[in-house]
Parts: sequence; structure tokens; C-alpha cells
Amino acid sequence: MANEGRGRVIDFIYQNYIAVGAIIIVFVMFIPLPKILIDLCMIFNLAFSFVVLLSVLYTPRASDFQTFPRIILFQAMIGLAINVSSTRLILTSPVTTGYSNQQSAMVQAFANIVAGSEPVVGFIIFIILVIVQAIVITKGASRVSEVAARFSLDSMNTKFFDIDNRLQSGAIDDKEAIRLKDAARKEIDFYSNMDGSSKFVSGSVKAGIFITVINLLGGFIMGMWKNNLSATDALSAYSKLTIGDGLMSQLPSLVISFATGLLVTGTKSDESLGEQITNDFTRSGYIYEIVGAVLAVAGIVLRNQTQFLLIPFGLFFIFVGYRLSRKKTKELLQTKKQEEKEASKNQTGEVVPGSDSITMLDPLSLEIGYALIPLVSKEKGAELLERITRIRNEAKLDMGFVIPKIHIQDNMTLDPNEYSFKINGIEAGRASIRLGYYMCMNTGSVVNPIKGEKTKDPAFGMDAIWVSEENRQEAEDAGYAVVDPPTIIATHLTEIIKANASKMLGRQEVSSIMETVKKTNPVLVDEVLNTAKLSYGLIETVLQNLLEEKVSIRNIVTILETLANYSSISKNPWDLTEKVREALGLQICMQYADQEDKTIRLMQLSLGWAEQIKNCAYFPQDGSKPRVDFDPVQRRKWINDVSVSLAKFEQKGYQPIILCPSNIRILVRSAIEREMPGIIVLSELELYQAGKNIKIEVLDEISYEE
Repeated sequence: MANEGRGRVIDFIYQNYIAVGAIIIVFVMFIPLPKILIDLCMIFNLAFSFVVLLSVLYTPRASDFQTFPRIILFQAMIGLAINVSSTRLILTSPVTTGYSNQQSAMVQAFANIVAGSEPVVGFIIFIILVIVQAIVITKGASRVSEVAARFSLDSMNTKFFDIDNRLQSGAIDDKEAIRLKDAARKEIDFYSNMDGSSKFVSGSVKAGIFITVINLLGGFIMGMWKNNLSATDALSAYSKLTIGDGLMSQLPSLVISFATGLLVTGTKSDESLGEQITNDFTRSGYIYEIVGAVLAVAGIVLRNQTQFLLIPFGLFFIFVGYRLSRKKTKELLQTKKQEEKEASKNQTGEVVPGSDSITMLDPLSLEIGYALIPLVSKEKGAELLERITRIRNEAKLDMGFVIPKIHIQDNMTLDPNEYSFKINGIEAGRASIRLGYYMCMNTGSVVNPIKGEKTKDPAFGMDAIWVSEENRQEAEDAGYAVVDPPTIIATHLTEIIKANASKMLGRQEVSSIMETVKKTNPVLVDEVLNTAKLSYGLIETVLQNLLEEKVSIRNIVTILETLANYSSISKNPWDLTEKVREALGLQICMQYADQEDKTIRLMQLSLGWAEQIKNCAYFPQDGSKPRVDFDPVQRRKWINDVSVSLAKFEQKGYQPIILCPSNIRILVRSAIEREMPGIIVLSELELYQAGKNIKIEVLDEISYEE
């Protein structure tokens, strides 16, 4: 039972050693300790300070030592507690002019080493150590901490913006962005804490000096009054003990101050201090050869027995420089051979690993004028960054593939309030907005129009006005749809992405899609790639055809199954696209049906126009998109007849949809996409696949008259 009790106590202390230690430190200041415990505490304090110093030397980045500011406080409290206890022991125990068994052994040992029989020499050495610590090391470390804290806080927003920019551009993934932001926050917290913690070090030094003075004065009085010593003997005895006690308190503080200076003056490299110094001092062997030659010449010139020291040292430095120069020469030769080897590989057509001589275009990039930078600034809330992240997530769910990350950068060539969205370096949209203003659009519910600067909505081209912040409520009360600048840009980007989704899908994206499907449907992927022998290029073309007409490819399993089923009949991407559309008939029809009554209202293509389109069809031999080669008269008539039906649709407020036979659907689409890109073309088989889930209402017919 006794063993179990001791085990529980030990476990409790081990699990709560910080709390136990903090309480002990406080009590040590008030409870008299025996000599042996004071000596053990002094040894522990000295050893602990050296552990901290060596830990700093092997810590690459200052912010990696997160507990250092609190360690400084703990060490300062430990030192002060020991100092108080040793002072109590010095003043309350009998003191003689020789060695005393009742005084601290560590204090007497350090006093004898430094002062010996000359207390004045000991005091001079003690004062020098205090001056070095207080004025040189501690003050310098405090100043560096202040500057580092200020610069870290000032650069916080820039760092976060850079991380978000790299994340949007695809240079890093989400996990790496989180890691970098956490590292930045740790660095900021560390330097902020160090700015205050460095004051503990300087305060500890000042307290040590004050306690030393008290020791000397109090000891002098106690020696003469209580121990009946003469003034000379009291001053000699207590001055030596004061020196020893002061050194035992100041030496650990000096080591901690040194460690603080090393930590806050370090670089942000991933190398330890030893590795950095090795790299810096081994750049060239000529340095050591020159220094060695100077020392040798100085020995010859100065003589007076200095040659016996200077010449050997000079020869040693020359030897070190010679060895270092040979080592560097070998490394340069090896590097040159490796470069020649890589160059020869490159000439034979092999890819050189790590070659980044070609700068790739960003798949998607948003360039903004300098006045719009607050929209992506963390300090201002970074509203646009959050919206762009949501846009990419929504587009992934809507279209069925991961949209490339958007690289955001400022462009001084743009007007301050302008932004430009580019796809593979080609501008896909540009607009100008006004920060601090709201875009107000009349959606048909405005009763009392208000005045404002006229503009157009960049996403849909609707007429709109700009109103200031103070007039926002008035515009809302008047019935306007009020939109803020981040929403304007986000909506515009969403529409551009939807309209250009096919341009964002490449072979790499197709490969990623296939790898995702392979995890759950390995047999299907094997059939498509190996049995049907469909290339990534063919699959890419089919998926791009679907996206070009705003058909989501999220149901990728059905798409791949259809490709596998019909690949033996045709490997023409346009034929396969039509088969896939038929398989996705219900999905496509639901996309355009009225959500309340599940009805598709459309205009039907007459048999006359169907025959004309078939007769003028042209299927290129290279497998490119089929087209209709109308003569100029036929084309004008075709456009006119479609426009007549389209006008009827627009009057009723319905989305224009043309229904035609499945064998000419792609031809009808190609015949109107340039002049009327907003018209949807559905085939009869797509409606057939939708079955009873969709109702059909034919509102008009595109008739053909001779």
C-alpha cells in the first residue's frame, strides 16, 4: 500500500510538475531553506540555464521555441527565489573570515575562485559581468525583440495575403496554406510575447544588483552587531559572500540573456546556428590563407619572441585555407560534371528533373487595380477571397470537376477601380466597380426611381446605377436589387466560369477525374481505357462538348458507361457526345424545366427546316465539329425564322428552347450558336429519356416556307 501511495504521488507530480514547480518557487521566497537545498537549487538553476542556451543553439527558427518567453519568466523567478534564500542564509548564519560549514558551499566556492584573497578584484569582475549583461546583451536583446515584434505585426497582413494568393493560384494546397498560416501566427505570437518577456531579463539583472548591495550593507551591519567582527573583518567576510552569491545569481541570468540574444537575432532559416555558421565561414579558403600569411609575416616583422606564436598560427590558418580550397574545387568540378551530364541528357530529349525554365500561364487569374486591393486584404476582411473559395466549391458541385485555383494579383496597368479575369492568359471579362458604392438594379419592382450614376451589371448586362452608402437604404426601400462590390465581382466570375467551363477542362483534369472514379469503379475505368481503348483526348473532347452547352459532368459514371457502350460503333466525339446527352436526358431536361410544374416550354423545328439542315450538313474529315453550310440567302431566312419564334418566347418570359430530331441536334446547335448563343437545343430522344418526369408544351414552330 505504501508503494502504491508513493507511486500515485510521483505520478501526480509528474503530470503536474509545472504547477508544483510554480508553487514551490513562490514558497522558497518565504520559507528558510537549509544550506544543502540552496546549493542544489543553485546547481539546478545553473544547469537549467545551460540547457536553455544549448536548446536555442539547436533551434533553427526562433518561433519554433514557443515556450521560451515563459521559460524566461520561470528562470527569473527561480533565480530571485534562490537569491532571496541565499541572502537570508548569509545574514542569519554565523560568518567567519575563513570557510564556514553553515554558509552555502556554492557561494563560497565561487567567491574563492573569483575573489580569492582580493575582494576588490572580485567586485571589479562582478561589476564588469553585470555591466556586460545589463548594457550589452540584455539591452541589445530587448531592442531586437521590440523591432522584431513591430515588423512581424506590420507584415502580418502581407504574409496572409501572399499565402491566400498562392493558394488561389494553385502553388500550394489547403493543408500547406493552413500550415503556413499557423506558422505565421506562431511567429507573430512569439515575437509579441518576447517583446514583453525580454523585460523580465533586464528586471532580473536590476533586482540582482539591488540584492547584492543589500547583502553587502546588511552583512556589514550583522557582522559587527551580531557576530562581533571588526569593521575590516566584517567587510572582508561579507563582501566575499556577496560576490559569490551575486555571481551565482547573475551567471544563470547572463546565460539566459545570451540565449535570448541568440534566439531573437536568428534568421528564419531551417538550418541550425551551427550549420549556418559552417556555411558562412567555409565559403572560401582564400580568406584563411590570407589571414595565415598576415600572421606569419607579422611574426617575422615583430619578433620579440612573438614569432613563436604568430608563425605557427599563421601556418595553421594557411593549412586550413588550403584544405578548404581543395574541397571547394572538388565540389565545383562535381557540380560542373553533373550540369554537363544533365545538359547531354536534355540534348537527347530526356527531361531534366527540376527544370523550370518555362513559366506556365495561370489557368485562371484575377487581376485587380490598386484601389480594389482592400477587397483581398485580411485587414479589411478579405471578403472577395472568401467568396472566390465559395465560387470554386459551388462550381465543382455544379459542373462536376475541380475548377483550377484563381491567382489574384494587382496590375498597375489597369485603372484603379478595374478588374480583369483571364483564362490561360487570355482576358475573358473586364469591368469597373466603385468601392464604397452599391450597384442598384431595377428588376421590375421599383416604384419610385432614384438618381444615381448610370452603369451596367457586368455579369448580365442589365442597366443599373451606383449609389453611396448613405443612400443604400433608400434604394432598398424603392425596390432596387442592391449589390455590394465583392458580390458584383463574384457573380461576374461565376458567370464567366460557367460560360467557359469547357476551356478549363484539360487532360490533367480528366486524369484526376478518372483516378477518382477508379477508386470506386475500377472495372469501368479499365473497360473505358483498356478494352474500349478510348484516349484521354477523346474523353476530354466529349466532356468539353457537354460543358460547352452547360451540361454538368458530375454524373461521370453514366458518361463513362455510355462511352464504353457505344465506342465499338463510333469513336467520333460528336456522335459519342450525342449518345451521352441522351443517357443524361432526365438531368438535362430537369435543368430547363419549370420547377413548379416540371414543364418544358419550347419551339419545335419544322420538318421543312430539318430537311434543309440535313441537306446542307457538312462533316469534316478531320473529325472537327459538324456544321451547316447554308448559302447566304438560306442563312438569312434561317436566322429570320428563328428570330420570329424567339420574339414570341421573349414576350412570354420563357427561356428559348428548340426541339429537333436527335440526328441533327448538333447541326442545329452549330447553325445558331454564333448569332444566338443563348438558345438551348434539345433532341427528341433526350426528352424521351426523361419520360413521364417531364411535361412538354410546344409554344411555337420554326416553320419553313418556300
